[in-house]
Amino acid sequence: MRLTCSQTDLNSALQLVSRAVATKPTHPILANVLLTADQSTNRLSLTGFDLSLGIQTFLTASVEISGAITLPAKLLVEIISKLSNESPVVFETDENGEMVSLKSKSGTYQVRGMPSDDFPDLPLVESGNSIKLNASEFVNSLRSTLFASSNDEAKQLLTGVNLNFKSSSFEAAATDGHRLAVFNLSNILDNDNEENFSLTLPARSLREVERFIGSCKDAESISFFSDQGQVVFMASDQIVTTRTLDGIYPNYLQLIPDEFSNELQFNRLDFIASLERVAVLADQHNNIIKLTNNNNTVLISADAQDVGSGSESIPVKTNGNIDQIAFNVRYLLEGLKVISSEEVILKCNSPTTPAIFSPVSEELKFIYLVMPVQIRS
Repeated sequence: MRLTCSQTDLNSALQLVSRAVATKPTHPILANVLLTADQSTNRLSLTGFDLSLGIQTFLTASVEISGAITLPAKLLVEIISKLSNESPVVFETDENGEMVSLKSKSGTYQVRGMPSDDFPDLPLVESGNSIKLNASEFVNSLRSTLFASSNDEAKQLLTGVNLNFKSSSFEAAATDGHRLAVFNLSNILDNDNEENFSLTLPARSLREVERFIGSCKDAESISFFSDQGQVVFMASDQIVTTRTLDGIYPNYLQLIPDEFSNELQFNRLDFIASLERVAVLADQHNNIIKLTNNNNTVLISADAQDVGSGSESIPVKTNGNIDQIAFNVRYLLEGLKVISSEEVILKCNSPTTPAIFSPVSEELKFIYLVMPVQIRS
């Protein structure tokens, strides 16, 4: 294999695919990146795959001799990232195809690789469900739900995001048992499926999908394929594959009350600013803040035992009457920061039942449910 490519492009590609390289590989080759050079297309592909998450990307290169080899990801990233971006990088393997020479303006490096034949094939879905998604809308759905997934591996399914596809729309949902984020998207571009289907994907994988889709143009569509527990996302010159999480996702819709007796409407940015200031005290104790309704204002307060207390008031529009309700301030801030609407509405029935936050302009598009914290009188 012999090729020449841009240091900048190669470094960016390596940073991307190395996210799918196993940190504690069960086999030595899983710590490597697969490089495949194609003379007919003058392209170099890089692949990282830890048997659960796979990322493949392509870049333009001047390929003199086609070939493939795997190289240690961590070592390769550190070398390429430190080379000068003012000159191209030349790759060349020896006669045995085991040693790679990297030449640049900065110098020459030798890196020992492993045969590409030993690298596991990246799963590709050739049948099953096929959908085209709007890039910007789909990434919005991920940003609006990923934060609410659980970090506790013991909760298995709750460490992912549930995607529920219908004929012309889909719903994304994530919960950690304390809060629930639900995002509805109606403008799927093309759905070949007559039947509805649902799957749950690991949050870690979807964060990588979010990153690569975020780099796509807003008008660009994302191809989505799923079959037999494997999912593939494709866009421009990148492919992300991931396994689904086994099991039936909880029926989260039954958690959302049908009616509410109390409503508070407020400016989102004002509310966030006040919460962040009061959170300085809440963080000192238990992260709990209290919301106390008083006519057309809401008092936001926190009491850190043996440290101090703080409170702020913001104007609100009210419908109903709820005296006081308490929340984990971090849950509120994370949910409010993914809402884009200027005005947000809080709906609740009592200080001990689920509360709903949603944008006033698009209440049906995004719902954020938070369980209040019970406080002693």
